[in-house]
Amino acid sequence: MKEGNTVLHVVICGEERSQRLPGVLKSALEGREYVLAGAGDGLAGAPILFVIPLPVHGVNHAAYDLVAYLRTHPGCLKGSVGGVWIDGGGDLYTKALGREVVLSASLAGCAFPGRGLVEGTGELRNFAVQAKNGGCSLEEAYRRAVRDLVGRVLCFDPPKSRRPRLVVLHASNHRTSNTAALWKGVKERLRGPFDITEVALRNGTLVDCSGCPYTMCLHFGEKGECFYGGVMVREVYPAIRDADAVVLLCPNYNDALSANLTACINRLTALYRTVSFQDKAVFALVVSGYSGGDIVASQVVSALSMNKGFYLPPGFCLLETANDPGTALRLPGIEERLAAFAENMEAQLMG
Repeated sequence: MKEGNTVLHVVICGEERSQRLPGVLKSALEGREYVLAGAGDGLAGAPILFVIPLPVHGVNHAAYDLVAYLRTHPGCLKGSVGGVWIDGGGDLYTKALGREVVLSASLAGCAFPGRGLVEGTGELRNFAVQAKNGGCSLEEAYRRAVRDLVGRVLCFDPPKSRRPRLVVLHASNHRTSNTAALWKGVKERLRGPFDITEVALRNGTLVDCSGCPYTMCLHFGEKGECFYGGVMVREVYPAIRDADAVVLLCPNYNDALSANLTACINRLTALYRTVSFQDKAVFALVVSGYSGGDIVASQVVSALSMNKGFYLPPGFCLLETANDPGTALRLPGIEERLAAFAENMEAQLMG
C-alpha cells in the first residue's frame, strides 16, 4: 500500500541522543512531510513516530513523562497510528520501555501496525540477522528498519469485514474462570455478525516449542504444519490462517501468561514463517487475582504484536481484577466496560 500525503508527527522524548540517532532519523524522514510535536500537541488522528533515546542505564525521564501524559489523558490519541523507535545505549531495557509506551498509547486510543517497535541496542547486535540477510552493515540494517517502520505507520490501513472471523484461544475452565465469564459477556454484546472459533488449550493437549532448526521449522511451516503436530496443527493453525483477529483469554499466572498460552505463541513460529499476520488484529482479556494485569498485557504486546506481527487495535485489552469465581461479573461498572470493549471490537473489525 502506498503512503498518503499525511504529515508524520515526530515526538522526540528527551535531548540526550547518541551520535547515530540524528543520521538515522534524517534517513527515515527523507522525502516525507513531518512536524516535530509533543504529547500535548493534539495528536488525535495523526500518524506518530515516538523517538526515544535511551542511555545505557535505561532511564529516560522524558519517556516516563510521555507515559504519564498518556495514562492521565484518556482518548488523547483517538484515531492515531503509532510506531516506537528506541535508540539504546546498551543491550538492556529497550524492549521493556517500548512495550510500556505501546501499552499506554493503545489504552489512550492509538493503533500500532505489527512490529511497531524498532529498537537499536548499544552495539546493534540485535540487527545481525537482518544485516546478513540484507547484505549490509549493522547500521544500514538499522536505518532500513526505522525507515520501514515510518512507512508502515504512514500507510497503515487495517482491513474491515462485514462478517469478521475471530479465533479465541484459552486454557480456562468455563465453570470457574473469571476470564471466560468476561469473554462470554463480551460475546453476548457483539451486535454484528461474527464467525467465532474457540480453541481450548488445556489438559496436556499442547506441547511447547523445542526450538527446531530454522530449516526444519520452515519445512513444516510451508506445509502448514509443525514437527510436534497436535492441537496446534489440527485447530489453531487453520483458525488463525483464516482469522481477522485473535482474542486471548489471559488469567494472570504469577504475573505471566499461562503456560499453555505461552506454548501456543511459541508454536506459532512455524506458521509465521510462511503466513503474514500483518492484517490480523490481536485482542486480550486479562484478569488478575490481585494485581499485575498490565504486565500480562505488555507480554501480549511484545509476543504477538512486536514479535509475530499482529497489528494492535486501540484499546486492544480489557484489564480487570477479580479473585473468587464469579466475582468478575459483579465488579462495579463491569457492564459498561464489557459493552465498550465489544463496541470497540466491532468498530475496529467491521466495515
